[in-house]
Amino acid sequence: MALPIRFVLVDTSHPGNIGAVARAMKNMGLDELVLVKPKEFPHPEATARASGADDVLARARVVETLAEGIAGCGLVYATTAREREQYLRVVGAREGGERMVAECRAGAGAVAVLFGTERFGLSNEHLLSAHAVLRIPANPEYESLNVAMAAQLIAYEIRMAALADAPPMAPVRETPLATSEDIERFYVHLEQVMTDANFRDRTQSGTNLMGRIRRMFQRAELDANEVNILRGILTAVQNQRRRAGQG
Repeated sequence: MALPIRFVLVDTSHPGNIGAVARAMKNMGLDELVLVKPKEFPHPEATARASGADDVLARARVVETLAEGIAGCGLVYATTAREREQYLRVVGAREGGERMVAECRAGAGAVAVLFGTERFGLSNEHLLSAHAVLRIPANPEYESLNVAMAAQLIAYEIRMAALADAPPMAPVRETPLATSEDIERFYVHLEQVMTDANFRDRTQSGTNLMGRIRRMFQRAELDANEVNILRGILTAVQNQRRRAGQG
């Protein structure tokens, strides 16, 4: 049985790359492929490049938003070779593969790996949905990899972790990581309370605060109970403000 590890391709331009990723996944025992707004799919070139992984292509889901693509997932990794001033935690591909396998074996739910467009990769906005960045230790003078090549290398590390005699242990936690939907609802709730309390973004551009807050909580890898606690605090603040207003 394939591990519940989902490869999510965002805004893929070339259908051949979709087929090549499907082939890479099947080579390494993965079968859950999600496509976020692909330029062309289905397409004969995707089928040709899949080269026998037609079943993976046939099961691929096409969605309109990244939120749909990672729905139901706990741990989310992003792939990027570009340096970002995003203060995101960076994890090596090998360590990331071990962590993903450990999460799946612990029954912690589905895991997602995000891959961006061929020209620009993932946007900074896309990265806000990830807990960490997966980094392939390529030549620092030329780190850019074709999306299918990156998918093959990461799928290989997942496969090696799955075949290890002593499988890595998942972090010990009482409850699984919060799903992407629960995390997003928390961010919406938090932003609402911040607005009500007139806590505004005072950075020069006026657009950085929520991004920084999201990155802070994504690094923390909140579980479902922790999200419920935080939302309970926010609700208590809202109730207190309502009572004060009535008074």
